Amino acid sequence: MQTNTPPRSTIRLTRRGRIALIATGAVVAGTAVAVPLLTLEDDRPAKPTTLLIPEGYRASQIYTAVDKALELPSGTTRKSLTQAGLKLPNDADGNPEGYLFPATYPLTDTSTPEALLTQMVDTANEKFNGAPIAAGAQRNAMNVYQAVTIASIVQAEAGTKADMGKVARVVFNRLERGMPLQMDSTLNYALNRSTLTTTLDDTKIDSPYNSYQRMGLPPTPIDNPGEEAVRAAISPTPGDWLYFVTVKPGDTRFTADYAEHERNVDEFNKLQRSEPPQATKM
Repeated sequence: MQTNTPPRSTIRLTRRGRIALIATGAVVAGTAVAVPLLTLEDDRPAKPTTLLIPEGYRASQIYTAVDKALELPSGTTRKSLTQAGLKLPNDADGNPEGYLFPATYPLTDTSTPEALLTQMVDTANEKFNGAPIAAGAQRNAMNVYQAVTIASIVQAEAGTKADMGKVARVVFNRLERGMPLQMDSTLNYALNRSTLTTTLDDTKIDSPYNSYQRMGLPPTPIDNPGEEAVRAAISPTPGDWLYFVTVKPGDTRFTADYAEHERNVDEFNKLQRSEPPQATKM
């Protein structure tokens, strides 16, 4: 069938036709752009339904994690402490460090910082005030809060779970002999950092958490320990160790001999000079 459509080479658009075609193309282009934007809007990640608090997190890290999970301005959770009404031991003096129990907590649309912190502290009280922990603390002539404080040091210092009982024993042995604990983890807490390297100047800082200069335990826990660390604190491994150093990952050396400890420290320092560690602010 023949048509009256002229050959393509003979088609000419008037100025009005060209304007109409350009306008139509602009609408089509605009529509093409709008569709992907709507698709991206629908692909936004869903809000988390749980909050994981790892063993050994400090309270400051937990406040930040709660703010992030609930999409709140930084500092909101810390400020909520005064309204939370947390059931803490008298020795804590209102500081929840050590009692924000590490676990996985559910999140809902109605979750608040106060509710999450309360759940963490209630879980800690349930775990710590039960017969095994309370009796274990009493057996070692200390209260539960002191046991949690030792557990927090164990959590920070032990390279593996297998070493936790030995680290706890070093703490007990040094306390019984009237020796300062000299734990780098307590200095790190005072300086709000995490590092393997401690300098001579670090050991001179004026802080109740400076266990190089202050005798006894720090005034509060230095993190929030898990159950293994707490069990180690009430049932330390038998031994006469007074010193330990983690020369490299998986190689923590315990000894009662200071000269041997010095040799282990020298080996640690040599390895650190070959691969200097990066300090992390907590």
